[in-house]
Amino acid sequence: MKRNFTNGGLIIIMAALLLICTSPLAAEDKAADNMQLLIAKVKADKKLIVANNLQLTEKEAKAFWPVYESYQNELFLLRSRSLNMIKNYADNYETMTNAMAKKLLDEFMTIETLRVKLAKTYLPQFRKVLSDKKVARYYQIENKINAVLYYELAAQIPYVKTGNP
Repeated sequence: MKRNFTNGGLIIIMAALLLICTSPLAAEDKAADNMQLLIAKVKADKKLIVANNLQLTEKEAKAFWPVYESYQNELFLLRSRSLNMIKNYADNYETMTNAMAKKLLDEFMTIETLRVKLAKTYLPQFRKVLSDKKVARYYQIENKINAVLYYELAAQIPYVKTGNP
């Protein structure tokens, strides 16, 4: 089976996304500017992966990209919320209480529910501009990117300490 999904490009994007999701919030203007450049690069690289794998006609592209951009902007808000959750976990890792663990887990479940709800909300919009096969392919691309991101995050985030050896 021929694979159009370039693993090298995906790994670079995921590494950048990982940096975005695990870096401390920028306190200085220069750090904030660097973060904005990194975010812009990640967005452009992800868009290139989508474009290369969807192989849109000119007509499809004209209709697809505005929907894609809107969807990505909302996904970015969820990823920002995830960053805050991860930062909160890191800040409380050594002194984790049951109450904080519950709060973090509830936030994780809320974010995941909102992510699925967002994908469902945009599905009819994508179906208006692309065939169902191309919509399915696009959602596969998004799912693969999320899977790699979650894998990389999982490798970096330690388990909650429970007090048991």
